[in-house]
Amino acid sequence: MAPKKPTNREIEIKLRVDSLPETIHRLRQIGAVNHGRAFEENTLYDTPDAAFRNSGRLLRLRTETLANGQRRALLTAKAPVSHARHKRPKRGPRHKERLEREATVLDPRRLTRLFRAIGLRPSFRYEKYRTSFRLPGLHLDLDETPVGTFLELEGRPAAIDRVARTLGYSLSDYIRVTYWDLYAADRRRRRLPLKNMVFARTKSRKHALFP
Repeated sequence: MAPKKPTNREIEIKLRVDSLPETIHRLRQIGAVNHGRAFEENTLYDTPDAAFRNSGRLLRLRTETLANGQRRALLTAKAPVSHARHKRPKRGPRHKERLEREATVLDPRRLTRLFRAIGLRPSFRYEKYRTSFRLPGLHLDLDETPVGTFLELEGRPAAIDRVARTLGYSLSDYIRVTYWDLYAADRRRRRLPLKNMVFARTKSRKHALFP
């Protein structure tokens, strides 16, 4: 693997997108800069008894394919933030906070063999098309997934709240769960078994808004 990035305190929310063209228009209106679109293939690794998921941790191998065909792989580890030294808000946190560490993977196949050798297994696969936007101090990622389209805002809490409000959202619209949680809730609602959150291979996901 390439050198690791320092541990980052990830602060983010998700917002459900009802109209993709309208959201794109609003992002352009507020000056968000488009940094391109990529297709993501994500695999979560866990122990056979789901110890990572049950403790709020995550180990993810992601492969990104850019519009020009270039590919890269990233290994991400996430863990809960300890609030032992801080008084917990009575109504719970407004934003999702986790510790995150990331590294570029040069040989994904070798890494997956290593995971299997130490007893880790693929526990969940999910796909999405991500279009990344940037504002000063804020990352905005527009994710098209098999269970809907979502806008992720990551950065300082004040910036998240300000931009969400500008885009027409309120605090009650904030989503603080993972894509696994959103997928599992969707499958339960439709009374379908849990599998992997992947697109049907017969469908094209090209969109005129994203060349």
